[in-house]
Amino acid sequence: MGEQQDPFSTLNLPDFVSSQKIGRPVNEGQGNRGHPFSGLKKRGQSSRSWVKIDENGNSTVLELDKASIMKRCSLPSRDLRLLDPLFIYPSSILGRERAIVVSLEKIRCIITAEEVILMNGRDASVVQYQSELCKRLQSKQNLNLIDDLPFEFKALELVLELSCLSLDAQVNELEMEVYPVLDELASNISTLNLEHVRRLKGRLLTLTQKVQKVCDEIEHLMDDDDDMAEMYLTEKKERAEAHASPGNLEDILDDEFGSSGIVSKSAPVSPVGSTSGTFGKLQRAFSSVVGSHKSLLSSSSSGENIDQLEMLLEAYFIVVDNTLSKLSSLKEYIDDTEDLINIKLGNVQNQLIQFQLLLTAATFVAAIFAAVTAVFGMNLQDSVFKNPAMFQWVLLVAGIGCGFLYFGFVLYFKHKKVFPL
Repeated sequence: MGEQQDPFSTLNLPDFVSSQKIGRPVNEGQGNRGHPFSGLKKRGQSSRSWVKIDENGNSTVLELDKASIMKRCSLPSRDLRLLDPLFIYPSSILGRERAIVVSLEKIRCIITAEEVILMNGRDASVVQYQSELCKRLQSKQNLNLIDDLPFEFKALELVLELSCLSLDAQVNELEMEVYPVLDELASNISTLNLEHVRRLKGRLLTLTQKVQKVCDEIEHLMDDDDDMAEMYLTEKKERAEAHASPGNLEDILDDEFGSSGIVSKSAPVSPVGSTSGTFGKLQRAFSSVVGSHKSLLSSSSSGENIDQLEMLLEAYFIVVDNTLSKLSSLKEYIDDTEDLINIKLGNVQNQLIQFQLLLTAATFVAAIFAAVTAVFGMNLQDSVFKNPAMFQWVLLVAGIGCGFLYFGFVLYFKHKKVFPL
């Protein structure tokens, strides 16, 4: 008698019942449909819109996530934070192995040897940089102009140019607004004018910090030869391609094999012990090839001629330094105006103190005269009160005495140089 099949076995149940019993979905679509986290993407993997500009001046809109950008340009994640418009970072220019990360003013981009990648935005500075770079690259290509600058330096130069122009325009705008307000404040000291100057001084401080950071960043690059040599991306790419070419690698291997004593295929080889010896020699040859390749790259990059980039940075360093000098002159003008206002306020305060002294002296003299009149106003029995003419003489003498006393106070103040002569 055969084995009787269990009527309650999961094999005889319907598909949806067995799937609920076992805990597996019938198919992948039905299982993901009811999952509460099925529609969520992994954190940090959201794609963003980027604009890619190639060497020919053609711009393309790309949808790339953070990992794709890091892999494409060989950048660490901390460098990509400089490109995020949600974060506020100071101006910086970072040279990496295969890219240059630039964050100046509102222009934030990644420059490689073949392309420029910047975040797709509606900011006027980004749009201007994109259109101007495409126009310059296309015009040079159409006219067949030969330019000594490599592609990465052309892109970097345009970033520096637009950033310097933007900072200089902001300084000029601030100057046109500050000078009339300061002249009006010097002639008419009021609370409204003082509040206006206070706001302008805050803007001046913020703008000075921005210009100073750009100036320090350029100066830091000019002082460090290794950082400037790291930014020669085109030459590093050409050297890497030249050293990685099959013909060059074959020549190096032949030299290494010849020097290591490896014989050719036509020479007779003993079958005993030849495999292990040949493998060891091959391994040593490949290690020596890789070591020589690395040494060539390091020696060429260390001895890189950086005059080209240094002159480029020096030109824009002079422009930024000139803008910083304008801000310094503007700050000095504001300080001079504040000193003038303090002098005027001090003069007014001195005049008030002088007036207060005169008023105090007059009050003292009037109090003495009032005391004399108060004495004669008392109900006293004296022969003086019987003669009406005597009261007039008392008033006259008291008034003349108080007058001399008041002028005595004035002469004393002038003698002590409390009052101007």
